[in-house]
Amino acid sequence: MEQKDALWWQRGIIYQIYPRSYQDTNGDGIGDLKGIISRLEYLHWLGIDVIWISPIYPSPMKDFGYDISNYTDIHPLFGSMSDFDELIAQVHTLGMKLILDLVPNHTSNEHPWFIESRSGRDNPKRDWYIWKDAREDGSVPNNWLSVFGGNGWEWDEQTKQYYYHAFLKEQPDLNWRNPDVQQAMYNVMRFWLDKGVDGFRVDVMWHMIKDDELRDNPLNPGYADLQADYNKLLPVYSTDQPEVHEIVKQMRVLVDGYGEKVIIGEIYLPIEKLVTYYGANNLGAHLPFNFQLLTLPWEALQISSAIDAYEAALPENGWPNWVLGNHDQQRIASRIGLGQARVAAMLLLTLRGTPTIYYGEEIGMKDVPIEEDQVQDPQGLNMPGKHLSRDPERTPMPWDNSANGGFSKVKPWLPLERDYKRKNVQLQQDDPFSMLTFYKRLIDVRKKERALSVGSYRPVYANHQLISYIRQWNDDKFLVVLNLTHGVCYFTPAHLELKGTIIVATHSELEGLPLNGTFGLGGDEGILVRLEE
Repeated sequence: MEQKDALWWQRGIIYQIYPRSYQDTNGDGIGDLKGIISRLEYLHWLGIDVIWISPIYPSPMKDFGYDISNYTDIHPLFGSMSDFDELIAQVHTLGMKLILDLVPNHTSNEHPWFIESRSGRDNPKRDWYIWKDAREDGSVPNNWLSVFGGNGWEWDEQTKQYYYHAFLKEQPDLNWRNPDVQQAMYNVMRFWLDKGVDGFRVDVMWHMIKDDELRDNPLNPGYADLQADYNKLLPVYSTDQPEVHEIVKQMRVLVDGYGEKVIIGEIYLPIEKLVTYYGANNLGAHLPFNFQLLTLPWEALQISSAIDAYEAALPENGWPNWVLGNHDQQRIASRIGLGQARVAAMLLLTLRGTPTIYYGEEIGMKDVPIEEDQVQDPQGLNMPGKHLSRDPERTPMPWDNSANGGFSKVKPWLPLERDYKRKNVQLQQDDPFSMLTFYKRLIDVRKKERALSVGSYRPVYANHQLISYIRQWNDDKFLVVLNLTHGVCYFTPAHLELKGTIIVATHSELEGLPLNGTFGLGGDEGILVRLEE
């Protein structure tokens, strides 16, 4: 694949912005679109190619924007449609792309579609949602659970039926078996594509179609008490139904009609199921999100095996992707420590496939403790005592050491990290040894070297401490060696006779050193080596 022929979503770097927490410009403690606009030059400097923005639509904010009451407007919290138009214009002027969150599985219960649907059993939109009579004993229609705790059915006294909600009761699931629902959502996609967006990240793509018989889900034999209640059952009938692939194909055909656009699917499934979302003949999601680096134990042999298994499972012409964190998962620096977070960054930005950076990873942001009485996330509120709130990974971006980290002139909606005065963008931009400087060096070399952006991947060697692999484009070869532990380890692939020079390292003191035979790595160290023939 010639790099010039690779599509922008294959060679580019995606950056997720949680808009509430990026930059506040109107003094309400919540980030907004003008705030994102004000930080575009920073993202351009960093080398970001694609910005993905979490939901900004009108919403009662029961689930912070994933409960949408109008798919074709902007919530006043974030600004106006003219602000959005300015944002997309400036993003494109800087040569970047913009993708939006699409939330097609459910709406808010305040969406006009649902208000109509629940107004009466004979309403034309009744079948736009999943309504079901109670069982003969008056109990819920089946045993399906809500991801946010409790059962997945809500009784509607007015029409004497239950409706299904995979998440909050204020988030009723749409009935994607209804062709009218399909067309309505496709029209939403057309609205934003006509505005000039470059694609969508599709929320909970694997949830969109349910078993048409609504059969009970089986018990999960591996459930543990501290897990979310949802994990008590295996969601084999409420998610990942065969018919979903035709829906994804229709979405793909639609966006392909607008030129070089992208569909990214949020899909938490094992790899063998995940890769089916690329679709027959690659007419599914361009990038079914690969979350292995978020969910696997940070152990060298497990990570190495997962990379190789993923590469082997990809369909022909299927393009890989990798991600270390997002708005639903513990931040990587909290999960594995700041030292290993550097190693993780090198892994993310040197593997084959499209990398996604979650805002703040580039400065080593960690989760922030949120006291029980300060929790705002419904997942945490609905299951108290299990500490399942997602608030800790959604806290404001610290830009400088001024009050509130330069994020806002008033108290932010969530607290900043306690050490933000010692760990922020401004300080790290001026520090040659900072996490931010390290990210920028990695991004710069990735963008410059075809081998790292679109080249082949070949595993070299792995053991209980390290992983190593080669990226190659024509005669250009790069070796990556990563120590995934805190202890000293040795890279000893004697049979390969690898020689070269370290060009980027987690510890910059290593840069410029030769690699010739055995090489010792300290704890939390990784190296990128330009190989010689």
